[in-house]
Amino acid sequence: MSKEKPLKKVIDKLLRAYGYQDQLDEIDLIKAYENIAGKMFANHTKNIYFKDKKLYVYLDSAALKQELSYMKEPIVLKLNQIIGRRIVDDIIIK
Repeated sequence: MSKEKPLKKVIDKLLRAYGYQDQLDEIDLIKAYENIAGKMFANHTKNIYFKDKKLYVYLDSAALKQELSYMKEPIVLKLNQIIGRRIVDDIIIK
């Protein structure tokens, strides 16, 4: 019986073992946010980072902050779908 595993699973396990998975998840989340939220939000996002299952988004427009607050739940769902597991619980807009 062979103990072969798909390369992706082996690499994922290795990244988790060395503590790099969180950094890679953050990069993937930021790219996904830019695609999901759209170009307008991406252009007005001044800073974005991921910590403690929360995606922090700093926008330079009060109107866009309000609009993004209405879209938080669908964006969280799509982000988790893209990553393939529940990684984001909330989006904090500042």
